[in-house]
Amino acid sequence: MTVRIGTYNLHGLRDSLPALTRVIAGLRADVLCVQEAPRFGRWRARRLALAAAAGMRLATPGRLGGVAVLTGPRVRVLEARSHALRVFLGLELRGLAIAVVEAGGARLAVGSLHLDLHDPARVHHAAEAVALMERAAAPYGAAIVLGGDVNERPHQPAWRYLAGRLSDCYETAAASRLAYEELPGGRPEGRPVERPGGRPEGLTFPAARPSARIDGVFAAPEARVVSCGGADAAAADLAAASDHLPVVAELRLPVG
Repeated sequence: MTVRIGTYNLHGLRDSLPALTRVIAGLRADVLCVQEAPRFGRWRARRLALAAAAGMRLATPGRLGGVAVLTGPRVRVLEARSHALRVFLGLELRGLAIAVVEAGGARLAVGSLHLDLHDPARVHHAAEAVALMERAAAPYGAAIVLGGDVNERPHQPAWRYLAGRLSDCYETAAASRLAYEELPGGRPEGRPVERPGGRPEGLTFPAARPSARIDGVFAAPEARVVSCGGADAAAADLAAASDHLPVVAELRLPVG
C-alpha cells in the first residue's frame, strides 16, 4: 500500500489563505503534519475551515504547541492525541500531535512536531517525541512516521538523532535516485526523487528564497520510501502561502 505523508509549517495562517489552500491540495497527502496552526482566536474553526477547503479533515484534538495532523478521504483515524513535551523555563511550550491511522489495510502512527530554536530543547524533544511515537504505535502494530519543522539542518544533533532512529525520507529518496543514475541501464521500481517546489537540494526555508533544509519527514524502516519532494504548486503560491516550503514523502507499506 502506498501512502503520501507530508509536513508543512503554516506560519500561523498569516499569509495568503487561497495560496495555502492550493498548495495543500497540490500535496495530495493522505496525512499532513502541520506546524504553527492557529492557537488563538477561533483556532479550532480556522483549522477546520482550512482542512475542509483543501479536501482534508482535522484528526488531532487540542491546540497544544500549534501542531496538528490532517487526514485525507481514504484514511481512517484509529486514535488521535496530543502530548505536551518537557517544559524548558523561558521557552515556548512544545507539543506532539499523533494520529494512528489506517489506509488500505496499512497502519501508521503519524506525528507532527515543531522543535525549538534552543539547542538543548531540540535534542531533548526529538528523543521524547520518538519515545512517545513508539508507545502510540505499539498497540496497533503501526509504522512510525514523524513530520516536522526541525529548526536545524541535517548535520546538527536533533536532526541526526531523528535520522538515526528513523529514515530521513528526502535523503533516502535522493540516495535511491543516485543509485538509479549510476546504473548502466534499466529502471528500478519506484519513481526518482522530486525536489520541493522545484528547488535544488530539498531546501525548505525561507519559502521565497530557500537556503536551508529544516523541515522533514522521517519514517520507520518498514515504510519503503518511493519518493520525497514538494507540492505540485505554482512558485508564486509557494512563496505566498507560508514562510516554509512543504515536504511530502510517498511511502510503500506492508498490508495486514
